[in-house]
Amino acid sequence: MVKQVFRVTDMHCTNCVMRLEGLEDDLPGVKRVRASYKKQQMEVEYDEATISAAQIVVAIQRLGYTVAD
Repeated sequence: MVKQVFRVTDMHCTNCVMRLEGLEDDLPGVKRVRASYKKQQMEVEYDEATISAAQIVVAIQRLGYTVAD
C-alpha cells in the first residue's frame, strides 16, 4: 500500500473535493482519497500492484483538474 500526495492546483470548492474523492469508488486499487481545496492537494492511498500513480493522474485529469509536478 502506498500513500501519495498529488498537487491539484485548480480545486476551488467542496464540490471539487467531493468529485475528486469519488475516485475512491471509481478506481480499482484505490483504498482512500482525501482532498483539500484549501491546501490544493489530495492524498491517495492505493495498491501499487493494481494501479499506478500515472493512472491516478489520468483519472484526475479526466475530471478536468490539473496535477502539478
